[in-house]
Amino acid sequence: MATFPRNDIVSLTDVQPTHELGESYGPDLKLADLLTPELADLDLGYGTASGDLRLRTAIAERHGVQPDQVVITVGGMHAIFLLAYLVADRGGQVVTTAPLFPLARNCYESVGAEVQVIPLSFDSGYQVSADDVRAYLTPETKLVSLATPQNPSGVAVPPETLREVVEAMAEICPDAYLMVDETYRSAAYGDDPVAETAVHLGPKVVSVASLSKCHGAAGLRIGWLVSTDADLVDRMVTAKFNTVVTAAPLTEALAVRLFEQEDEILGVRRRWLGDSLAMTEEWVRAHDDLVEWIRPDAGALCCVRVKPVVSVERFRRAAAELSVRVADGDWFGDEPRVFRLGFGFPPPVELKAALDALAAALRQAVHAAD
Repeated sequence: MATFPRNDIVSLTDVQPTHELGESYGPDLKLADLLTPELADLDLGYGTASGDLRLRTAIAERHGVQPDQVVITVGGMHAIFLLAYLVADRGGQVVTTAPLFPLARNCYESVGAEVQVIPLSFDSGYQVSADDVRAYLTPETKLVSLATPQNPSGVAVPPETLREVVEAMAEICPDAYLMVDETYRSAAYGDDPVAETAVHLGPKVVSVASLSKCHGAAGLRIGWLVSTDADLVDRMVTAKFNTVVTAAPLTEALAVRLFEQEDEILGVRRRWLGDSLAMTEEWVRAHDDLVEWIRPDAGALCCVRVKPVVSVERFRRAAAELSVRVADGDWFGDEPRVFRLGFGFPPPVELKAALDALAAALRQAVHAAD
C-alpha cells in the first residue's frame, strides 16, 4: 500500500515553544498587509487550472519567461509532487542529495521512484559538484533534484555547477529533467545580489518555488513551477486539475497584491535577515568551544554542529526543558550532532533570548557529560 513515511519535522506544526529556532522562514506577513477594498468583490468560485493570469505574469516577469510557462500550485511541495508523479513514478530514477528537506524525498519515494542519494556533509561545507552528480546518472535517470540555496544548510549551488550538471545530463540521460528548488533564491542578506534563476540553462531545467519562505506568506499556500518545455507545462496543468482542480482564487488574489509590494516587502526582510545572520554569527563566535557552523549563502537558516564536548542526547533534553526548539539534523538525513538553526523567524530581542537559551542548553550538556 502506498503511503508517506512519517518524519518528526511535523512537530514544527505543533504548539510553538518559548524560543523558536526550528523554523525555516522569516516573520509572517499579516493579512492586513495585503487586504484591499477590491478583494471584497472577489467571486469565490473556481479559479483556472493554470492559475490567475496576473499572478503568473508577475512570476514570469521575475524569471524572464512568458506567463504560459508558469503553473501555479498549492505550495512548492505540490509542484514537486506532481513533477515526480509525471516523470519518475513506478521505478523512475531520481537523483538528489542529503541532507534534504524530508518532504521532497518522501514524495519521490511515495510515487515509487528509485531514489539515488548523493551524500553531502558538514565537513565538505555541503557543497555538491557536477562530478558528484555525474557519478549517479544513468540512462534510466528521469529527474535530478537540487535545491539552491539548500534546506537545511542555506548553501547555494554555483551557477557553473548547474551548467555542468545540465551538460552531463544531456550526455547521459537527455530526456531527464533537472528540477531546481529555488525557494530561498530571493532571501538574500542586506544588499547581497539575488542569484539568477536556473530555468534558462536549458529546456529540461525546471524551477520550483513558493511564497512560503522568502515572503513570509506560507499561509497563502501559493507555489509555482516554471518551465520552457510546453509539453511539461501542459501535463502539469492537467495533473494539477486532477488533484486540486485550481488553487484558491482568494489566496491567488492576495499573492498578486504581495507581488505588487514585493520590492518593499523583500527590502525589509533582507535587512532583517542580514541583521539576524550577523547576530547568529556573533553567537557562534562567542561559543566556538561548543559549536561550529557553515555560514549560509541565503535564506533564514543554517546548519550548526555541536562539538564532541557536548552530549547530543543531554543537549536535546536540556533544550526541551528550556523550551527552545531547533530542527534536528536527522530529520534531514544529517549526522545527529548537526541541527538546523532558523535565525530568520524571531524578532531581534526574541532571537537573542533564544540564542541565550540555546547556549544554556549546550552548557548544561557539557556539565552533565563531565
